[in-house]
Amino acid sequence: MARRTEKSFAERLIAWHLKHGRHDLPWQKRRTPYRVWVSEIMLQQTQVATVIPYYRRFLERFPDIKTLADAPLDEVLHLWTGLGYYARARNLQKAAQVVQDSHGGRFPKDMDSVQALPGIGRSTAGAILALSTGQRHPILDGNVKRVLARHGAISGWPGEKRVEAKLWALADSLTPKQDAADYTQAIMDLGATLCTRSRPRCGECPVAADCKARILGKQARFPTPKPRKALPVKRTRMLMLVTEGAVLLERRPPAGIWGGLWGFPEVAADADVRAWCRARFGKAPRSVRAHAPLRHTFSHFHLDIEPMELELPAAAAVREDAGSRWQPLDEVPRLGLAAPVKRLLESLATD
Repeated sequence: MARRTEKSFAERLIAWHLKHGRHDLPWQKRRTPYRVWVSEIMLQQTQVATVIPYYRRFLERFPDIKTLADAPLDEVLHLWTGLGYYARARNLQKAAQVVQDSHGGRFPKDMDSVQALPGIGRSTAGAILALSTGQRHPILDGNVKRVLARHGAISGWPGEKRVEAKLWALADSLTPKQDAADYTQAIMDLGATLCTRSRPRCGECPVAADCKARILGKQARFPTPKPRKALPVKRTRMLMLVTEGAVLLERRPPAGIWGGLWGFPEVAADADVRAWCRARFGKAPRSVRAHAPLRHTFSHFHLDIEPMELELPAAAAVREDAGSRWQPLDEVPRLGLAAPVKRLLESLATD
């Protein structure tokens, strides 16, 4: 009896997807493991509409594993600028280098090897293999968690281990042995288009008949939202050091926020910027101008940024090295930049 119910769920979902699902996304054409892998990494915590232009530009520059593995990190991060969660881009290139060095440049096709690559967890590995090779692997991305939490009326925040274990068990029981690629795309599409966070369109859902949350009339209660915490606020001053039509950029450390990206030197929010300038360059700035403050929100804190433009005497300019460069303001930098840094550079260029 259980077997018929599970098959019925998959069959209904696949039939719905055939008529109403998404079939023209760029990564659905020529579904190689590499193309699917890049899309799955970009789609983590990012909407499809946002990803599409980034994906096209990225694949145009890095059409295969070798070009990605051999590229300068700055180019990879530049093409990621604006997508956020930059560890994804760093891990993507690291994984490409592992594939090139340890797998002969061919993306592995067994679950253990794929999960061992940097930045790839169980759900992402399962999606890559299911979509590109048709292997049967359950997945549990954000959209699928929502579909299954509602269909099975599984309460609790999916980030809790016990809740996640229940969702994995349900995902495994519903994933069919055949047509795994179609089923995987279908359940992701269902969560993205019908079983949305707010205002789910249950009247159009192919599996609504046995959805426990719908039967209870409590769709909005599943899944349980993450417990809210007030985000702490951190503060920093970004120093836009300008001389002779160029601004100083420094590469951030590889770990931590915005790791490996280029940005402005930063000091504590209460630092004396004139004294800092004298200590760093041997000369005080000719002028100091505060720009409008910015707030950038990360998943675990707010960052309040106080941008300050400091005009330096030409003689005070520091020499470039691997970790710093003078960026002409009339050129668009081909570097990885955090969103606030990119915005501030654009404002400097138009001043």
